[in-house]
Order: sequence, then structure tokens, then C-alpha cells
Amino acid sequence: MAPIRASAGKMQVLGHSLYLTVLVLVALSIPQTALVGAQGFVFALGAIGIWRYSWAGINFVRAIWYQAVAFPRMKRRVLAHYAARRTSPHAFFLVTSFKIEPEVTTRVYQSIFVAACRAEGGASIVASVVEGADARLIRTVFAQMREDMSGVRLTIDQIAGTGKRDALAKGLRMIAALAPSWRDIVIFVDGDSCVPEDIVAQSAPWFCDTAVGALTTDEAAEIPDAPAFRDWFDLRFTQRHVLMSSMALAGRVLTLTGRMSVFRADLATDPGFIAQVHSDHLEHWRLGRVTFLTGDDKSTWFWLLKSGYRMLYLPDVRTLSMERQPMAGFVGSATTLMVRWYGNMMRTNGRALALPISRIGAFTWWSLLDQRITIWTTLAGPLGVLLTAAVMGPAILVAYLAWVLFTRYVFCLALSLFRGTAFPIRYPFLLYFGQIVGAAVKSFVLFRLDRQRWTRQAAGGRRIATTSDRVSTFIHVLTLGWLTLGVTLISGLL
Repeated sequence: MAPIRASAGKMQVLGHSLYLTVLVLVALSIPQTALVGAQGFVFALGAIGIWRYSWAGINFVRAIWYQAVAFPRMKRRVLAHYAARRTSPHAFFLVTSFKIEPEVTTRVYQSIFVAACRAEGGASIVASVVEGADARLIRTVFAQMREDMSGVRLTIDQIAGTGKRDALAKGLRMIAALAPSWRDIVIFVDGDSCVPEDIVAQSAPWFCDTAVGALTTDEAAEIPDAPAFRDWFDLRFTQRHVLMSSMALAGRVLTLTGRMSVFRADLATDPGFIAQVHSDHLEHWRLGRVTFLTGDDKSTWFWLLKSGYRMLYLPDVRTLSMERQPMAGFVGSATTLMVRWYGNMMRTNGRALALPISRIGAFTWWSLLDQRITIWTTLAGPLGVLLTAAVMGPAILVAYLAWVLFTRYVFCLALSLFRGTAFPIRYPFLLYFGQIVGAAVKSFVLFRLDRQRWTRQAAGGRRIATTSDRVSTFIHVLTLGWLTLGVTLISGLL
């Protein structure tokens, strides 16, 4: 094992050395005429860069403060209050599984059973499955546990494969029938995610504050045989770690991940909460009623947000998810996932922005607005470069390449220092891919909020009509046209 690690370390050093060498060579090869006549574009790109990197810097500073100062203080205070409790909370695990490999299901439920048996106040597990084979496997794993499972109650709910929302709603009604109190917690777990064995002890103390409605944790992914896909996920989780820490300083994160989040039991079993999860929808001025198929984590988040509850982030607790590349190629797989993720984001973004700033907080509101602004500021850079190259000549492309290589490397270095780990040399390329393709996907789904599809399920969202699709395409193209005109004017190309 040691020689393998040493060899991998040498390859990393070699990769970084080669990257920096190429960066220097590209910078030195910038033609003297590259920026002649392109002062307008350079000014525009610089202004956008100052805006984007200033915002990133603010989030980095806030995240560092949260993890180094604010979170430790909060945790000491919470643990002291929790130690004075008279009773221990009961933990309810709600697990949804659909088309998960048996070996993954075994690992996931082993982790859940261990976490459940270590809950001081006992635990109840509701496992929602579709396949009978899954039900038999879960019972077998439960029976083979060596820990004392006397305080754990397992209920398997085998349902028709009509979607995760139906499964969650039915599971929550089953938990509601057990009359949980405000001291108890409900842990939502995806069927491909392993929970920490001390998740109850780590999360329950935070709900001593009745203003706290839910919390989520750090994440890691286990992805075999797809190195680029694995690195892309690791990079996303590192970015998420920074953003979640920054947002948690304001008392409200921007999402409660569906892989694993913890809720106050009396809120998770509230009829309004269950109804929101079961049949969430959006009334759109053009598309009409858009019923949400995916994005249950956005529905739970929005219900708590509009109700005024705090949502926290535990940076010292990590969930492990077993991911797989959904398609043969990396680009197709990443794009497919981004369409689902960003579709969920955009469907909830507008109604969250409509909430009073006094209720959700100024920083949270501005962060939601930035989710929309960043679409166009991200696309403006490469669009401006291509337009300038078309008018002034291709020399500007060399200068832009040097800019991209430098800024993405520095950003990845900052992420690496924050996480405390080295980063593979793929990171800068994956970061740029995620930014540009991600912005393009966001612009696509922003005008097609009715398009939805699960990765593992064949069920798709309701298609309004061919006319509506054409109108969506027309408005999307028109908006990109206005963006192009704006970039052209700002760059002085006319």
C-alpha cells in the first residue's frame, strides 16, 4: 500500500509541475497584440471577475470563521444544554430504496442499524422499498446484526414504484402515527448513503433549540472505476463544504440534501410538511401548474424556510454515499445529473426569493438571487472571448486560456487548503467544466421548469405541449441574444 501511495504522490507532483509549466508557457506566448483593441472586453471581464471572486472570497472568509470560531462555540453551548436533559430523544430513520445494488443496500442498512442501536432513546426504522428482494435482504441484514437490537424497531413498507415523494409521504404518516414529540428526530436517508454510527448523538443536541428545524452534514462519495466522475463529485462536495459553512453562519443553508438530513420530528410529521413533500407544485405564469417530480429535498427546505425555522450544517459529521456513473461517458453523466439538480434549484429559487427578507435573512436572500445572476456572469466571459476573437483575431484566446488556467488553479488551491487535502490536477479542468456547462444547464432549465426526470426511474415530468416547448426555446434563445448584445456593447466591439 505504501509504494502505491508514494507512486500516486509522485504522479500528483508531476501533474502539478506540468500544469504550472504549461501555464507559464501559455502566459509567455501571449501575443503583444492580444489586447490591442480589446480594452473594453478586458474591462468587462475584469469587472465580472472582481464581482465573482469577491463573492467567493466572502464565502471563504465566512466559512473559515464558521468552522474555526462560530461552530465550536455553538457546539459547546448546545452540548452543555443537552447534557442537562431529562429524557433522551427517540430517533426515527426513514429510508427509501429503489434499484440499488444488493451490496450497497447491505452496507447502507448495516450503517443505519448500528446508528439506530446506539441511539440512547431507542430508534424506529421505516424502510420504504419496491422490490420484494430488497425487503428480504433488509430483514436478513437486521437478523445478522451482532449489536444489541432490542431497542430498535424495524418496519418495512413495500410500496408500488410510483416515486420517492409517495414513499416519503407514506413513511412520514407511519411515523406520525407513533406520535413523536418535539424532542425526537427524523433522519431521512437515501438507499445509497451510509450514515455515521454516531449520527443521533451528533445531531439530536442541536434540536434543544426549538428554532432549529433541520440540519445536514458534510458528504463524501465512493465511486469505483470512474476516476474523472469521482474527482468531479469530490470537487463538488468540497465546494459544497465551503458554501454550506458560509450559509450556516446566517442560520439557513440553501438546501437540505436528500442523501441524509435530520429533522425535528414534530415538524417532519406536520400535515403541511407531509403535504408539501407529497405533492409540491409551482404555479408558473406561462407553464401553468408544474407538479414537482424530483427535488423532495428542496420541498422540505422550502417548507422550513417559509415557516421561519433555522437550518444548520454540521461540518464535523460526514455521510458517505455510494454513487455510480449513470451513463457510459463522463460528460453525459455529469450533464444528466446537473439537469436534475439545477432544475430542482430553479423551480424553488423564485418562490424562495418571493419570501420577505425579514423572514429568511438578507444574506440568504442575496445568495438566492446570486443563483440567478451567476448564470449570466459565468456565460458572459467565454461569450465575450469568442466575440472578441471573431472581431479582433484569435490572439485574445491565448490570453483568456492563461487567465482560466491561472484562476482555476488558484481557486482549487484555496479549496484544497480549506479541506486540508491535496487536489488532483483534474480539478481545475473539472471546475471550469462545472462552471460553464453548469451555467448553460441552468439557463436551459430556467425556461423549462416542467422538464423533470429521475436518474434511476423511467418516469419523467409532464410535458406541457409542443407549442409550450417552442415558446420556451424562443424565450431562451431571445435571452441569449440579449446577453450577446449586452456583452458586445460592454466590450465596445461595435
